[in-house]
Amino acid sequence: MIKKFKGVIFDLDGTIIDSLGMWEEVDRVYLEKFDHVLPDDLQSAIEGMSFHETALYFKERFSLMDEVEVIKKDWHDLAWQFYENEVTTKESVVDLLKAIKALGIPMAIATSNSRELATLALKRNDLEGCFETIVTSGDVARGKPAPDVFLEAARQIKVDPGHCLVFEDTYAGVLGAKAAGMTVYAVYEKYSEDFLEQILENSDGYIRHYKELL
Repeated sequence: MIKKFKGVIFDLDGTIIDSLGMWEEVDRVYLEKFDHVLPDDLQSAIEGMSFHETALYFKERFSLMDEVEVIKKDWHDLAWQFYENEVTTKESVVDLLKAIKALGIPMAIATSNSRELATLALKRNDLEGCFETIVTSGDVARGKPAPDVFLEAARQIKVDPGHCLVFEDTYAGVLGAKAAGMTVYAVYEKYSEDFLEQILENSDGYIRHYKELL
């Protein structure tokens, strides 16, 4: 199936690395500093936002006095420890990456995370050599579900969007990839279960495990 595509684009968190539970903990610890309890709807509210967009949302929703850049730095410092010491890959994704690389198909990362944390996650798991480029939502005008980050990734690997396959775990990511005119396969992630029906309706394929493609 993958052989018919000229480029493959992966989301990072929840798609390549198992990190969404960690981000929930980062948000919880961060909000506790301001005597806020982690809201149940927070993950769905910020899904797909860039680092900067999320910081703006936090500042407004929780009436934070800190400037946006301070909020981003505090998150970054909390998350760095996890990404440097604990973050691991989703099961069998490394085997899939190796198989795609063996086919000579260029791959890119299109993530809402920061470049620094994305790079750290790939380095920790020895995946730096798999990807031609990393594109973050901070590099483009709009975060997911806008198509911007996917279109920029396709531009950088020099592949027409219509010839790109995207792997995504979130509803916002699926919508963004489809808006870019790409084929998108959704990957099971428990933190996206509330949107499973919408994900299934809008994706071109759905896998619960990467072994299904090997």
